[in-house]
Amino acid sequence: MTVTAFPFPTPPVLMAGDPAQPWPLSLASAAHTERFGAALGRRLRPGGVIALVGEMGSGKTTFVRGLAHGAGLSAHTVSSPTFVMIQEYRGPLALAHIDLYRLDDSRGVEETGLADYLTGHFAVLIEWADRLPDAWLPDDYLRIDFTHAGRAARRAVVRAFGPRSHGLLQTIAAHAGQAPS
Repeated sequence: MTVTAFPFPTPPVLMAGDPAQPWPLSLASAAHTERFGAALGRRLRPGGVIALVGEMGSGKTTFVRGLAHGAGLSAHTVSSPTFVMIQEYRGPLALAHIDLYRLDDSRGVEETGLADYLTGHFAVLIEWADRLPDAWLPDDYLRIDFTHAGRAARRAVVRAFGPRSHGLLQTIAAHAGQAPS
């Protein structure tokens, strides 16, 4: 698997017949992680869902901060919603930032109010999405797995599930000068 350094010096590997094909990215700094988020934020629309997975400090909230900025919101309003589970950010794009770190078990998902945000009116960003039972994720979403790759560097592996998310990923790559195959 070829790892692509942001901003995409080599074409991402996306196959039309396999939308869940992993797209690995190397993010050299928090600024690169925010720029990657901003690139998605400029093109994300209501109903879009992004599942974020990674250990503590791996870049999930930094990515969300960049995405919010790209969507026309103040990046300074973004904080990890760990203690409240859901933060809403209103602006040109309504974002629901959900943090499932404190989710004890799958029964607790119903109590979070997550279902109210999956109706298509919000773009939904779910941190610690690996704690969410698969049945709660829509058929169409992006999944981004973040890992540490050094002191400030991160690695992100992006997968698109469903035609809308696959199209979003293709658009991101095309605007970065790299049309996926």
